[in-house]
Amino acid sequence: MSNSVPDRVAPPPGPPSEASVGELMTRLSEQTSRLVRDELALAQIELKDTAKQAGKGAGLLSGAGVLALYGLGAAVATAIIALALVLPLWASALIVTAVLFLAAGVAGLVGKKEVEHVSPTPQRTVDNVSRDVAEVQEARHRDHTRS
Repeated sequence: MSNSVPDRVAPPPGPPSEASVGELMTRLSEQTSRLVRDELALAQIELKDTAKQAGKGAGLLSGAGVLALYGLGAAVATAIIALALVLPLWASALIVTAVLFLAAGVAGLVGKKEVEHVSPTPQRTVDNVSRDVAEVQEARHRDHTRS
């Protein structure tokens, strides 16, 4: 598919005053259809470009995440090696492992607490819709009582 929007076709020559209402309505319909098609084609091209750019960005972010995980592994190994200078290797590895599990536990508990506070329904939207329905019903009731 081409990445260009089709050229717009100029309206037929001649002043509109010479055309009948039926011809004018036909032109309006044709031009409206052409305008909608052209705008949809332009939107499709823009969305393709946006999706392509977003895909590249997501790929780069994923690569950065993988590299960060490798960096975290290297930092853990460095911490173990540094502790091994003053403790036996097994003890330094055990200490670093315990600290990592402790941090994971704390993060898990905090995350669980946050998830428990999430409401499954969009409460503000429900309240707004309820108010809107009540106002419409009240206005309708007022209109019926005036009649």
